Amino acid sequence: MKTTKLFLIVLIHFVSAIFSFAQTWIQQTNSPTEEWTCIASSADGSKLVAASFNGTIYTSPDSGVTWIEATNVPTSDWIAVVSSAQGDKLAALNIGGSINSDNAIIYVSTDSGMTWTNIYTPSVTLNCMGSSADGKTLIAGDWNDFGGPSSIYCSTNFGTTWVTNDAPNEYWTSVASSADGTKFVASCVNPSDTGTVFVSHDSGMTWNVTDLPFASWQTVASSADGFELIAAASGGSVYISTNSGVTWTTNNVPNTFWSSVAASADGKRFIAVNTYGRLNNGGVIYTSNDSGLSWTSNNISDNVSWQAITSSADGCKLAVATFDDFIYTFHSTPQPQLKLKTLASQSALSWLVPSTNFILQHSSDLQNWSAVTNLPILNLTNLQNEISLPMNASANFFRLTTR
Repeated sequence: MKTTKLFLIVLIHFVSAIFSFAQTWIQQTNSPTEEWTCIASSADGSKLVAASFNGTIYTSPDSGVTWIEATNVPTSDWIAVVSSAQGDKLAALNIGGSINSDNAIIYVSTDSGMTWTNIYTPSVTLNCMGSSADGKTLIAGDWNDFGGPSSIYCSTNFGTTWVTNDAPNEYWTSVASSADGTKFVASCVNPSDTGTVFVSHDSGMTWNVTDLPFASWQTVASSADGFELIAAASGGSVYISTNSGVTWTTNNVPNTFWSSVAASADGKRFIAVNTYGRLNNGGVIYTSNDSGLSWTSNNISDNVSWQAITSSADGCKLAVATFDDFIYTFHSTPQPQLKLKTLASQSALSWLVPSTNFILQHSSDLQNWSAVTNLPILNLTNLQNEISLPMNASANFFRLTTR
């Protein structure tokens, strides 16, 4: 009987700069001059969607180098955008030009922003949105200044119908979803400064309060599996959870007016930005490469008010929208790690979807390499590229390469 052997190695033809110190941001001067309020990204970071206050929606097919203006959406006060992992399903929320958020409207696109459709909006006081990786599950939170219930709404059919459950009556500021749409995290504030962060592990059916201190919680983000979470307060600090919100820790980030956070799919990389650039000697961008254990600030000296940030799945392509006209981007070369799972008669390789194109190759002698012909499939539950490999009697080595 022949014994099957499968060897797994990872060789990459680029050396990546250290993420936490690679703070070279590019001002995308081709981006429209808008008061940007929100931005979202596809898993590989190639497709971006951004919207502005008293403006419209724009999409980019090339990581922010060029931008396309949406032609069938109103000029309005856009406050939230979300994207599916493949960047094809998008949703955007505006408040209809009302400072009281009493005319919230949701538009969706299924063709990467080429066309948009106004869908049923479950509430007139919506203030924030989140999305699953396939784009089918949407979550939206209220901000009701008129004293009525401020609920959280969920949809599993791309906004066609919505349900609400036992979420507390709070002023919801930010919501985020795991890749499969089963775990949610939501932040809130209220006039009594008793805002906190809630989590749901059953697609929004029930909600549990976390043990975070009372603060004006402004923004949250989640890893693909929903275990690693980040939450930041306006006028407070940044906290990290690695167990779906059961416990939280903070580290060497300052107390400041945090406006937006983002997380890589594996929860190893976090990013947080500050919005009060004009009032605080320039906004700041903090990054962590070790699940929030340590943080490094950027070296940008411009007096910029960072408003919203988004990340590719691997955390190596970032885009940040400012309230000062421009969008900035950052890119470092990823170093994806191959993972092997062997089944009865078949093996499978997987790696976190990278923001740089990689080719999977195999070899029997470590000298001669050839490309694996079957294409990987994106697993939308964990944002991993997966490829099935037929087992044979010879030893095989595998590597990811950029050429």
